[in-house]
Amino acid sequence: MKIIIVGAAGQVGKTAVAALSGRHEVIRVGRSSGDVHMDIEDIESIRAMYQQVGKVDAVVSAVGHVHFGPVDEMNSEQFMIGIHKKLLPQVSLVLEGFEFLNDGGSFTLTSGVTNRDPIRGGTGAAAANGALDGFVAGAAVDMPRGIRINAVSPEVLEVSREAYDGFFPGHVHVSNEAVGLAFSKAVEGCLSGQIIIVE
Repeated sequence: MKIIIVGAAGQVGKTAVAALSGRHEVIRVGRSSGDVHMDIEDIESIRAMYQQVGKVDAVVSAVGHVHFGPVDEMNSEQFMIGIHKKLLPQVSLVLEGFEFLNDGGSFTLTSGVTNRDPIRGGTGAAAANGALDGFVAGAAVDMPRGIRINAVSPEVLEVSREAYDGFFPGHVHVSNEAVGLAFSKAVEGCLSGQIIIVE
């Protein structure tokens, strides 16, 4: 298969690359690294990326930024970071990608743990993740031409333990391999409309 992986250089993206690149043609996409450069927050950049790459069998998105902080200290702009930098870019990747996805292809998005297992300071992340999960469930019933859509929803990666120190007390930290297997299931399997939880 020919697979686009957006955010391939990030910690989550690396798990998808490692899981899929040995068996498939992987096109790594990033803002400033990879085979193709794209600004995921710019719709015109998304369109240009698809035009450059052409027809593919799968699109994987492993991107997104959110604001962490107490809800009573958060302003509207901070809350919207998760909407503008995690939710909408991934939705746009799907909406702009249909004509470039082959029959029977798949979209795989990335959400996260905070909407099903809340943490202090995680309101923005929970809202973005919950909306992504809802989008996947709702969109799955409308997918044309046998196209599938799923989301991978991992706990915090072991390699990110230090970066998120103090934010996820008592949470399990998952291995790169476990997250990579979830991306493999989403891309190479038969499921659609599923939130593939890794914990």
